[in-house]
Amino acid sequence: MNGVQLLLVIVGAIAVTGIAQRRGLQPALVITLVGFAASFIPGFTGLELDSEIILGIVLPPLLYSAALNFSFISFLKNLRPIVGLGVGLVVVTALVVGVFASWVVPALTLGTAIVLGAIVAPPDAVTAVAIGTKLGLPKRVMSILTGESLVNDAAALTLFSIAVSAVVGTHTFIDSPVLLFLYSAGVGIGVGLVLGGVATVIRRFLNDPPLETVLGLIVPFAAYLLAEQLEASGVLAVVAAGFTIGATSRRAGYATRLQERDVWSSIDVLLEAFVFAYMGLQLRFVIQDVQEAGGAGSLWQVFGAALLVLLVVLVIRPVWVFASFGRNVVTDRLMRRKMASDERMRARIDRENALRAARGRKPRQFPVFLSWKESVVVSWTGMRGVVTLAAAAGVPLSLADGTPFPGRPEIQAIAFTVAVGTLLVQGLTLPALIRSLKLSDPAQDAIDEEQAAHAQAVARDASSEVFAEFVRNPPASVPPEMVKGVEERVAQRSAAAEREADPATTEFGREMGALQRRVIRAQRLAIIRERDRNLLDDEAAREFLAKLDYQEAAIESRLGDRL
Repeated sequence: MNGVQLLLVIVGAIAVTGIAQRRGLQPALVITLVGFAASFIPGFTGLELDSEIILGIVLPPLLYSAALNFSFISFLKNLRPIVGLGVGLVVVTALVVGVFASWVVPALTLGTAIVLGAIVAPPDAVTAVAIGTKLGLPKRVMSILTGESLVNDAAALTLFSIAVSAVVGTHTFIDSPVLLFLYSAGVGIGVGLVLGGVATVIRRFLNDPPLETVLGLIVPFAAYLLAEQLEASGVLAVVAAGFTIGATSRRAGYATRLQERDVWSSIDVLLEAFVFAYMGLQLRFVIQDVQEAGGAGSLWQVFGAALLVLLVVLVIRPVWVFASFGRNVVTDRLMRRKMASDERMRARIDRENALRAARGRKPRQFPVFLSWKESVVVSWTGMRGVVTLAAAAGVPLSLADGTPFPGRPEIQAIAFTVAVGTLLVQGLTLPALIRSLKLSDPAQDAIDEEQAAHAQAVARDASSEVFAEFVRNPPASVPPEMVKGVEERVAQRSAAAEREADPATTEFGREMGALQRRVIRAQRLAIIRERDRNLLDDEAAREFLAKLDYQEAAIESRLGDRL
C-alpha cells in the first residue's frame, strides 16, 4: 500500500464513519461493506500491509486507550466473568474451531486448524460497546464487555504464536505451551506495570500538558515493543501500562487529563475506521487468492466450510455464557444459604450495609450475577475485528524448511468470512435483540441521579472542611469583612471575587483562586476515597471527576489569566 492509497483509505473511512453516525448506522459494518464494494472499482489494486504494522501500530493505541479510560476497580469487580470470557472462552473456541476445521477443510492439518481457531477466537468489543452505549445497556454488562476485550486479545495472540511456532517448526525458548503462556502473561504484565510507573514519575516531573500527552502517546508502543523483545505478551503489557497510568491520572494536572481525553478519542475513531475499511478492501483479494490456489470448485468448498466455521463460532459463545449462567445460579443459591447460616458473614454484610445506609446508599445485594437477559446480550456480542484481521495477515508464508505454509489461503479466507459474517449477523441483529429484551432499567435514571446526588454530597462535605479551615485561619491579604461571605461565594463559583480583584487587591484575588483550587483538590480526593471504599458508583465518580477538571480549567481561565 503506497502513501497515496493509505491516505485515501483513511480519509474515506473517516467520511463514511461520519455519514454512518449521522444516519444512526453502525460505522464498523458500513465501512466494511463500503470497502468491499470499493475494491471492485476498475484499476483498484490489492492493499498489503505487513501484519506487524497492524499488531504493532494499530492495536497498541486502541488497547491503551480502552485501558486508560476503563476503571481498574470495575475490572476487579467483574474479574471472574472477564477472565472466563477473555481467557477460558478464547481457549475453548480456538480448540473447538481447530478440531472442526481440520475435519471440514482437507487443506488444514490439526495444527494449522488450531492456528485458524486462535485467529477467529477473540471478539472485538468496539461495535458491541458502541451499540450498548447508544441503547442503554446496564453498566455491568458494558464493563464486562470492555474488560473482556482487554484480555482476550492477549490470550488469542499468545495461542496464535504458540500454534504457528509448532507448525512452522521454529524453536521457542520454553518448550511447554502452558509455561510459555504463563511466562508471556506474567512478564507482559510486569513490563506494563514497570513502564507505566516510570511514565507516571516522568509525567509528574515534566508538569507540562503537551509534553505529558506526547509521552502518553509513546507509552503503548514502548510497552508493546519491549514486551515482544522479551518474547512476552505485548498486548498485556499495553493493557497493564494503561491501567497503571489511568489509576494515577489524578496526580496529573487537569489540563493533561482534558487534553488526553480529546486526543485518545480522536485516535480511536481514526484507527477503528481504518481497520474496518482495510478489512473490506482486502476481502475481494482474499477470495482471489483462494481461487488461484485451487480453482472455482475449491473456492466454493472453502467458503462453504467458512460458513460452517462461522456457525460454530456463533454457537460456542452462547453455550459458554449460559453454562456460566447456570453455574452462577447454583452458586448464588449456595451463597445465600451460607449467608443465612454463617453469622460472621452476615455480620460483615450488615456492617457494610449500615455504613452504606449512613451514606444514603441502598443495601448491597450479594452476590450479584448477570440476569438471563443480560446473558443473552453478552452471548450475542461476538463480532470479530482488528485482532482477527491482524493475525490472519500474520500467518507466515513458509515453514522453516522453505515450503509454503499449508492452507494459508484457506485460513485467511475463513478468517475474513468469520469477521465479516459476525459483523453482518450479530452486528445487524444486536440492536433489535437489546430492544426486544427491554434491558434498559426504568430505575436506572433514578439510580444515576441518586449516585450523582451522593457525589455532590461528598464533594460538599469536603469543600465545607476547606472553607471552615479558611475561615478559622484567613490569609492576611483577605479583608475581615470578606471572610464571612467567602464560603457561599466560592461554593457558587461567584464572579464577585474576580470583580473585586483589582490591581490594588491582586493578592486577595490570588488567595480566592488558591482557595477554589484547594476546594476542588479536596473534593477530588473525597470522591476517589468514597469510590475506593465501594460507597460510590465508579461511573458516577468518573463523571464528577471530569466535571471537576472542567471547573478547574474555568477557574484558571477566569482567575489565573487575569492575575
